[in-house]
Amino acid sequence: MGLEFALDELYATGWSDLDSSGCSHHSDGRAFPRVERVKQEFAAAGLDLALERVDAFNCYRAKWTDSTSPHAVVSHSESEAAVFALARMRRSQLVNA
Repeated sequence: MGLEFALDELYATGWSDLDSSGCSHHSDGRAFPRVERVKQEFAAAGLDLALERVDAFNCYRAKWTDSTSPHAVVSHSESEAAVFALARMRRSQLVNA
């Protein structure tokens, strides 16, 4: 995976960069939320996001639990894992709405 894929997934959920506070910009110009903003979006949804480095596999893992089950994603960087986790959480909320 890469940040490009995570951004594609995030934007596919309807996420918008109209409020770009707490965002960075990818080399292709798209805005994406930094880790702290992703955590705020999880908190606003009533969820707690945990991000951790997994040295054994040289990656980052993002974990959260919703009303149905625990979820996790892994990626090369902390920000990539956070963005992908936000995309997955948003997609889950759309499906369960």
